[in-house]
Amino acid sequence: MSGPLNMVRGRFISVEGIEGVGKSSNIEVLVTFVESAGYEVLTTREPGGTPLAEDIRHLLMHRGDEDIPEIAELLLMFAARSLNVNNNIRPALNAGKWVICDRFTDSSRAYQGAGRGLPLETVDQLAEWVHGDLWPDLTILLDAPVEVGMARAGNRSKPDRIEQEEHAFFARVREHYLLLAAEEPDRFAVLDTTRELAAVQADVIRLAQQLLDDI
Repeated sequence: MSGPLNMVRGRFISVEGIEGVGKSSNIEVLVTFVESAGYEVLTTREPGGTPLAEDIRHLLMHRGDEDIPEIAELLLMFAARSLNVNNNIRPALNAGKWVICDRFTDSSRAYQGAGRGLPLETVDQLAEWVHGDLWPDLTILLDAPVEVGMARAGNRSKPDRIEQEEHAFFARVREHYLLLAAEEPDRFAVLDTTRELAAVQADVIRLAQQLLDDI
């Protein structure tokens, strides 16, 4: 394996899944492991990641007096993603940093596409406009049944606007995530998060090691 100084482009990892699957704790383990290998890591999230994108996140996640139509939600997601990609993700990758992102375009496919019922072709067209051929080198899909995820999420802080959706919504989201993983097995790795946390984290480290081995 060549060292960090010899790497031209960093590696891009996204972490996906419905609410309550443990994205935050597993991202923390992932960052620690990659940094221990000598690489600088940029952690970011979507929607969000830059000051302006975080402002858009606030609009999306907090229910106000005015309804947000499904298409407006999708467009706001991609507006925030454009800021994150151009001001955060691309510069970091070009500088040789690893980027670990809490959600990326697969979340729009699952949530706004399958969940909201918007045309998947529209989602993919926006993805082409916003980030073109920039896709994660690895997408870790943390998976659990909806009942399990929502029970875990219910123990956290007050749910945001999207977390307040009904079971059927998240069932559609989860089903589409698994469909995407089946369609792109070379990019996706699905981890069952109903197991002990230590077992899940061991798999997260194993996947990161495989990326390191390919450098």
